[in-house]
Amino acid sequence: MPNYRLTEMQTVNRTIPCVLMRAGTSRGPFFLKEWLPSDPALRDQALIGAIGASDPLQLDGLGGNSTLNSKVAIVSRSSLPDCDLDYLFAQVGVGHQSVDTRPNCGNMLSGVAPFAIEQGLIEAQPGTTTVRIHNVNTGAKIEATVQTPNGRVTYEGSARIDGVAGTAAPVLLNFLDARGAVTGQLFPTGNRIEKIDDVEVTCIDAAMPLMIVRAKDLGLTGRERPAELDANSGLLLKLESMRLQAGLRMGLGDVSGSVVPKPVVVSPGDDAGSIVSRYFTPHRCHVSHAVTGAIGVGTAFALPGTVASGGLRTAGRHLMSVVHPQGKIDLDVELVGEGLNGVVQKAALVRTVRKIMQGELYLPDYVFPSDEREPAAATVSGYPSEEITIIVPTTAGGGNDTMARILTRKLGPDLGQSIQVDNRAGANGSVAAEFVAAARPDGYTLMFGYIATHGINPVMQEVRYDPLNDFRPVGLIGYSPSMLVVSAGLKVASVYELIEHIRLHPESMMYASAGEGTVPHLAAEMFLNHHGLVVEGVTHAGAAPAINSIVRGQTQWMFPSLFSALPYLKTGKLRPLAVAGLHRLPDWPEVPTFGELGLDALDLTQWYGLFAPAKTPDHIIAHLNAALNRVLCDPEIVSRMLQDGAQVQASSPDQLRQHVTAELERWAGVMSAFHVSDTVDAVS
Repeated sequence: MPNYRLTEMQTVNRTIPCVLMRAGTSRGPFFLKEWLPSDPALRDQALIGAIGASDPLQLDGLGGNSTLNSKVAIVSRSSLPDCDLDYLFAQVGVGHQSVDTRPNCGNMLSGVAPFAIEQGLIEAQPGTTTVRIHNVNTGAKIEATVQTPNGRVTYEGSARIDGVAGTAAPVLLNFLDARGAVTGQLFPTGNRIEKIDDVEVTCIDAAMPLMIVRAKDLGLTGRERPAELDANSGLLLKLESMRLQAGLRMGLGDVSGSVVPKPVVVSPGDDAGSIVSRYFTPHRCHVSHAVTGAIGVGTAFALPGTVASGGLRTAGRHLMSVVHPQGKIDLDVELVGEGLNGVVQKAALVRTVRKIMQGELYLPDYVFPSDEREPAAATVSGYPSEEITIIVPTTAGGGNDTMARILTRKLGPDLGQSIQVDNRAGANGSVAAEFVAAARPDGYTLMFGYIATHGINPVMQEVRYDPLNDFRPVGLIGYSPSMLVVSAGLKVASVYELIEHIRLHPESMMYASAGEGTVPHLAAEMFLNHHGLVVEGVTHAGAAPAINSIVRGQTQWMFPSLFSALPYLKTGKLRPLAVAGLHRLPDWPEVPTFGELGLDALDLTQWYGLFAPAKTPDHIIAHLNAALNRVLCDPEIVSRMLQDGAQVQASSPDQLRQHVTAELERWAGVMSAFHVSDTVDAVS
């Protein structure tokens, strides 16, 4: 295979060598480091194009509609004197343009040594060849032993691993010291057990940062199939909320854009030497189990005082198994010391590998910045020349976050740059707004603003940003009508029945809010005020956890946007009682509008827009607005937004500014008329 590199000047027919391998229970392309662009930003764009990350089905790349098939291994001779190879792992996004090089993947690791030997980086030895690998992501060192009869790699053999059909030659992986691979500490929080959201967890960093939870503490058996767990939206939302908190406690910062730490749900095994594990990647349950995750689970199982602890073990070697949905991973763990002083010195396991194909990979133009993009002003200025970040003021998984990610799938390729979505929830959107207002006005930090951040909050309470003077509007994105919904289990079929139920049972009829100053909060208070009712509201950090509280029965009713509520309406977990707008919804023609019920004040529509920091140059605003409006005209985006309960709405920057001005005036009047500031104090 020729040894050539992708240069920054190539604009068409981008071709690079590639070897596609099944490694353990993962699959992905393997590259020598020199085959890829040396610039990390361009390298990541090449990986996005290789996998086809922009499309959830990944039809335009090597991915397979799963994080398990969206992995990349980059290999080179090691920069460390005591290692043979450097291995950089990259987890590429599924349906969004992202590349995360913070985690490791032990399955892909099993293919590194065979790949390197065949590419001439390592000289094969007769019989077997042992290679010491430095994982660049985490700093961990691993010895991999490969079958090399007659001095050549063989993929044929009798070893079998659960989750993979057939047999193959074994690859022995020996993790020499997996403690603190990412954070530098085995227990980064300083505790072996602590509580997050009233649930006991163990935060451990052994080959991979994990947040381990007992299945029984989540109301699970621990032996559910992955599809069952993936369908449990309440569980996924709870795990994600806990994971974000665990990331902060483990010193990893905001992990909303990262795949670590990984959530793991454990339960007792079939015998004293096994533990059952359900490993999340992190937003879906792994169909089998990650190798590095098995090392972490096995370490927590071997040591006392964790939520996964087995029996007390003496120093020495211990054979144990991590049982997963498709079988088990056998571990050979060596303990030094005993009790709380015990240390896992090494952990070894067997994987298998198969080379699928070798050849040239053709990278699409659309994932790279184009030298011929319009308008000319952008070409002259060089904008954009690096990754753009859009700050979302709510948690991952909610309506704002989903809409932002739908948008960036097309906006990134149109601008010729990758776009990262960064969730910065807190203080009703003020955390995100203050961050963007203080950011450099260069077009690389933008804000997904909405009715709360640029309409309600600034007139309801004191905020440390000016929605008009601290931002430059880029353009409107769309809008979604508000709804009144109740739990499907509540025996209420109309707004009138809800009012009567609240009047008779106020203590058990709590409403869910997506945060003070959000439409769900204000609409609920206005509704209660109008009918002379008083009940408690429960505030959540975004629409997703708020709706989830209704599904779990912790609250009973809410005023979410159609965009946020639609998935739960389709599955029957929420029941709609009324909707904003002039017309009833086609899919729920029996649901009246607020106007029909004489509740015109509740006819609220949530809107969304893109903003840049004040003093962002005119040509950048014009370039962003043109790209945004092109994307909003894309039939796929229009259709996807409609399917999810929102309508696109393009605008000029001046039209968005006028809209924000009108919204501020409108909500100032609402606050005065309904004395909502008093209700804010009451529910704070």
